[in-house]
Amino acid sequence: MIESGRPRLRRRYGRGRLVRLSPVILTVVIASLAYATPPEMAFSRLLPAAPALAAAMWPVLPTVLLGTVCLFLMIGLSLVFPDLGTWWTAAGIIAVTVAAAYGSHVRLQRERTLFQVRLVADAAQQVVLSPMPRRFGNVEIESLYLAAAAEARIGGDFYEVVDTPYGVRLLIGDVRGKGLPAVGAAAAIVNAFREAAYGETDMVDVARRLDASSTRYNAAFPPEGPMERFATALLVEIPHEGRRIGILNCGHPPPLLMNRKELRVLESAAPSPLLSLAELIGDHYNVDTFDFAPGDVLLLYTDGIAEARARDGEFFPLAAWMRRQPPTPPRELLTALHRDLLHYSRGRLDDDIAALAVRLCEH
Repeated sequence: MIESGRPRLRRRYGRGRLVRLSPVILTVVIASLAYATPPEMAFSRLLPAAPALAAAMWPVLPTVLLGTVCLFLMIGLSLVFPDLGTWWTAAGIIAVTVAAAYGSHVRLQRERTLFQVRLVADAAQQVVLSPMPRRFGNVEIESLYLAAAAEARIGGDFYEVVDTPYGVRLLIGDVRGKGLPAVGAAAAIVNAFREAAYGETDMVDVARRLDASSTRYNAAFPPEGPMERFATALLVEIPHEGRRIGILNCGHPPPLLMNRKELRVLESAAPSPLLSLAELIGDHYNVDTFDFAPGDVLLLYTDGIAEARARDGEFFPLAAWMRRQPPTPPRELLTALHRDLLHYSRGRLDDDIAALAVRLCEH
């Protein structure tokens, strides 16, 4: 999985250390100004700001120690300038240090809780988006996932790839909605696919089992509000032998196929029903077949990519972008897509994003 943010975190590491030292820097600056300026300017009265700032980033004990240092600095300044109003400022330093220590304690408790929540999120990610090999025989695959929420690790988009006796089968989809209900629905669909992809010879039967699993989940955990929870999905089968692939599209954005600088949008002749809606509109599924030659690159994606917006409201031109890409391995293709998406949207994503890039190699 290509993850976002890591290079950015490395670039800001030095700046982060400077920020954590800012309470000490502030203390030194205030004490220096108080010593170097006339007593009437009373810079020493700003010393309580240092422990207050430390509470936002330091543990309790260092915060208390900094407050103690500020108190002794104030006493030392009073020996040089007797008319500073030492006791009022000292009382302020003590009061602010006590409040800052309590605030630091509360912040640390919340950070521990957030850490536990992230551990649970990581476990959920392993269930829905488990790590997968980058190659299945002569099929090379790479994946990309970006959550729209800055602190989220996972959302309602999902994908899975399994190597079965019938060929390499891929799934990508998007559950309507966000949050834990969407994650649960995505997990139900992915787990059903992992079993059905091995057990069913026909992709139509795989789709029916996905629809049944999604329907059962929605019955057990009904959505809040009047809107029905459903999911789009795209199933792809790449036979071990042969140069044609099968695609079953359940209301999902059509994949793109790049073949010798020619881009094809693999539209379905008759779209299949969305997951959880087969009972309402019928379970008539259709499998389309397309040529897939060695060197071709197939891009599967969720609508968060095609609907990423620039500041002027224009959607990301995915097809035009794909045409401009040179022949590259799937990993390099998704790295470029990741970079250009964040640049186009100025780092603000309105929806989760998932993509699979598939290339057929020579035996």
